[in-house]
Amino acid sequence: MSYFAAAAVRDAGGWTAAEVNLRGVTDLDEVAERLRDVEPDADLSLLFVEADDAYLVVLRLDEGEDLRVFGSDSAYAEESRLGSVLVGDLKAPDLDDVGDVRRTTGGGESDQPAVDPEADPVGDADLLDDLGIPAQRLVTLCTREGMLPADVTAEVCQVLGCADEVEELREV
Repeated sequence: MSYFAAAAVRDAGGWTAAEVNLRGVTDLDEVAERLRDVEPDADLSLLFVEADDAYLVVLRLDEGEDLRVFGSDSAYAEESRLGSVLVGDLKAPDLDDVGDVRRTTGGGESDQPAVDPEADPVGDADLLDDLGIPAQRLVTLCTREGMLPADVTAEVCQVLGCADEVEELREV
C-alpha cells in the first residue's frame, strides 16, 4: 500500500512543510518522534498521512507533546501494517458530540446523510477544532463521497494557511 506523509509545522516564523518517511515505524511513539524531528521547536506539528486514495490519518502535536490522532476509516488498520500502527488502537469518536452531520439543501434537512455509512472514522475528531476545522466538518470531509484524502488535506490546509507549503511537496 502506498502512502504520502506530509508534516505541516508552525513556529513563530509561520508554516513550513516537509515529507516524512514512515517506513519501518513500529508504533505511534516512533511516528511522533519523526514528526518532532521535522521542527523540534514547533508550536504546532501536524502530519497528514494519505494512503492509496482511500484513507487519511491526521496526527497533531502541540509543542512536541500530547499526540492526538484521527483516522478517516478504521479499515485502514486491516489493510496495511502502517494503518495498524496509526489507527489500530483508536476507538470511534463519539459522533453525538460532533453534532448532526446531515446535508441541508434549500433550507431543509435531506434524508441523505453526509456521512458515508461504509466509513468508520476513528480517533479524536476535534483535534483541529481550535484551528477552524470543527469535528463535524472534518468527519464530513473525510466521508463525503468522491473526496480523496488529498482533497481533504488540501481543504484543511487551505483553512490553516499552509496549503501552498504542503502542495509544493506533491510537486517534487
